[in-house]
Amino acid sequence: MYRRNIKHILGPLAVLIGLFIFYQAWLKPRYFPEVPPSASQVIVEDTSPASSAPVATPQERVATEMKRPRTIDPVTIPVPRHSELLSAIHEELEKRNIALAESKLEELSLSLLTESATKRHVAILWNNLGILQEKTGGTEVSVKAFKKAVALDPQNPVAHLNLANAYWGLRDPALTEDFLRKVLALAPDEPFPHVALADLLQERDRLTEAGKHLAQAKERIKKDPGLQSYLKVVTAKVHRAEKVEEKLSTHNSVHFTVKYDGSEDPTTWTTVLDILEEAYREIGQKFNFFPSKPIIVVLHTKNQFQGATGGPSWADGLFDPVLGRIQIPTQGAATDLAWLTRVLRHEFVHALIHEELGATGGAIPTWLNEGLAMQLAGDPWQEVKNLAAGEHSLVPLTALEGSWESLPAERVSLAYMEANAATHYLIQRFGMHKVHEVLVHLKARQTIAAAIQDRLLLSYDHFQQQWADSLGATLSQPKS
Repeated sequence: MYRRNIKHILGPLAVLIGLFIFYQAWLKPRYFPEVPPSASQVIVEDTSPASSAPVATPQERVATEMKRPRTIDPVTIPVPRHSELLSAIHEELEKRNIALAESKLEELSLSLLTESATKRHVAILWNNLGILQEKTGGTEVSVKAFKKAVALDPQNPVAHLNLANAYWGLRDPALTEDFLRKVLALAPDEPFPHVALADLLQERDRLTEAGKHLAQAKERIKKDPGLQSYLKVVTAKVHRAEKVEEKLSTHNSVHFTVKYDGSEDPTTWTTVLDILEEAYREIGQKFNFFPSKPIIVVLHTKNQFQGATGGPSWADGLFDPVLGRIQIPTQGAATDLAWLTRVLRHEFVHALIHEELGATGGAIPTWLNEGLAMQLAGDPWQEVKNLAAGEHSLVPLTALEGSWESLPAERVSLAYMEANAATHYLIQRFGMHKVHEVLVHLKARQTIAAAIQDRLLLSYDHFQQQWADSLGATLSQPKS
C-alpha cells in the first residue's frame, strides 16, 4: 500500500516513539495492539511475527489443505518383470536416499519403459521422489520429478495434482488453462484445480468464470470451516470487483491493462500508462525481475476507492494480491502528477514482489515489503532521525512484520518511516543482490530471521541493532 507523508503528526510521533509499552510476562511482547482478523483483513497482504517456522498465508493454507497425501503406493501397479530393480529404487526412497533413487531412475533403460504397467510403476516412483525432494529442497527441485511422472503416465491424477501445485507455487507459465482443465478432468472431486484456475482467470480479468470455480472449490472443501470462510470471502471479493468494473473502459499497453471510467478525463489513463511503462523498465532493472504477464490497474473515481477495494482509510493506493490488481483513486491525479507517479511506482513494486514470491508472498514481512516499495520506487519519505533531536527509541522490526491494516494513521506513519530506514540500511550495507537472495529464501518458506542469518551471516537481532546504531537510536525493549 502507499501512504503519503503526514507532516502534521510529527510532533505527536516524537512522543509516541519514546513511550515504553507494558506487557505481561507470560505473553509474547507486542508493540502494536493486535486486532482479531476480520473477513476483510483475511484477504489482504498479511504476515505474522517471526517464529521458528513461517506462518502460512490463507492461499498457502488452501493449497496445503487440498494437497492431501500425494505419494502413491507402488504395489497398486504390480510389475511382473523388472520387479527386483524397481523394488530396489522404492527401497531407496523409503530410506530417504533421494540422490541415489534419482540416479537409479535416470539410469533406467528406455526399453524397460515400453511396457504400460512398468511405465505406470516408474511414474509412481518419480512422483514419490518429487514429494521427498519438495520436503527437503523446496518446490523448485521437485518439478522435474513430477513432470517425469506425468509424461510416463498421462492419466495419473495424483501426479498431475502434484505438478499443478508445484507450478502454482512457483507461478510457472506452464500452469496454463488447458493444463488445469486436464487436471480437473482427471480429478473432478479435488478443490485445488478450481482454486488455481480461478487464480489464472482473475489475472486474465475473467472474473465471472473465476467466481464459478471458487464456488466449486468451496463445495469440495468439507472439513475446514476456516478454508470455507476464506474461499467465501475471496469469492465475494471477485464478485464485488466484477460489479465495480463491469462498466469501466479498458485500455492496454505492452505490460499493463488500465480500467477506468470512460466519462472521466481521458488524459488520466494515458498518463498512468506512461508512468507505469517507465516504472516497468527502470524498477524491473533495479529488482532484476520483470512480470511474466500484464498487470491490471483499476482507476477508481471520486469516493469509490475505499468501498470498492475494502482497503484501510489511510491508504492512497494498494496492490490487491488476491485479484492481482493495482487499485488507486483518480481524484486529484490530473493536478498532482508527483503524487500519481509515487503511488503507481510504489504499488508496481508490490506487484513485482508478489509475482516474484508467488504463493508464498505472505512470507515477506510488511516492513520489508513496504520498505522495498519506497526504496525501489524512489519514494521520498520523512526520515526517522528527523523526528526528534538526540537519542530516540525505535520499535523493533519484529513488531512490524504483520499486517498494518488496523493501525491508526499516526502509527502507520511511524511504521512506514521505520520500514524505509531499515530497508535503506539493508540495501546500502549489503547491496540489492543480497536483498534479492533474502527474498529467494523467503520464497522457499524460510523465516526472515533464518533468511538474514543464511544470506547476510548475522542474526536478525544483530541486524536490527546495527540499523539502530546507524541512526544513533535505541531499540525499545519489552518489560516483563
